[in-house]
Amino acid sequence: MKIWQHFKTITRHRMIVMAGCFRVGLYWQGLTHDLSKYSPTEFWHGAKYYQGTRSPNAAEREDKGYSEAWMHHKGRNRHHYEYWTDMNMATLQYEAVPMPRKYLAEQIMDRRAACMVYQGKHYTPASPLNYFENSRERSLMHPQNRQELEFLLTMLKDEGEDATFRYIKENMLRGKPFPWEENMEE
Repeated sequence: MKIWQHFKTITRHRMIVMAGCFRVGLYWQGLTHDLSKYSPTEFWHGAKYYQGTRSPNAAEREDKGYSEAWMHHKGRNRHHYEYWTDMNMATLQYEAVPMPRKYLAEQIMDRRAACMVYQGKHYTPASPLNYFENSRERSLMHPQNRQELEFLLTMLKDEGEDATFRYIKENMLRGKPFPWEENMEE
């Protein structure tokens, strides 16, 4: 078990997310981000499967076929798109529902921080977009949130943190339309 290393990693991740959330005005979300990672279910599994270069949930999943820590985490943290699924009463199927913007903003901070922590000196502003583009999660997200997330991660890559955080704070979190929504209103 790598208890101390895991504790330092999740705490560093939280501090990076907190700083990002504070920059866009999400103070409570910054303070409470990922507190469930310190719960026994998540913490002890994380310490057991700790590697330092990727999420311990991936290693747990490879070992057991599922990650108990991840299942606990995604059901308690609204910045994960997996939290936002519910039964569609018309189809009787579980489907993605739109995530509120404040949680999407926190998700941007979360993805950025995860890449910074796990990639270290190899992190670039393109890292979160590259990770997203190479994942299978895109097909599981609500289409609206997928489009918004891709737009913001592309902005982070192309325009940098200052411009992206300013856009999140001054436009997205104030309910202003995204560029493609403005064209729909005309």
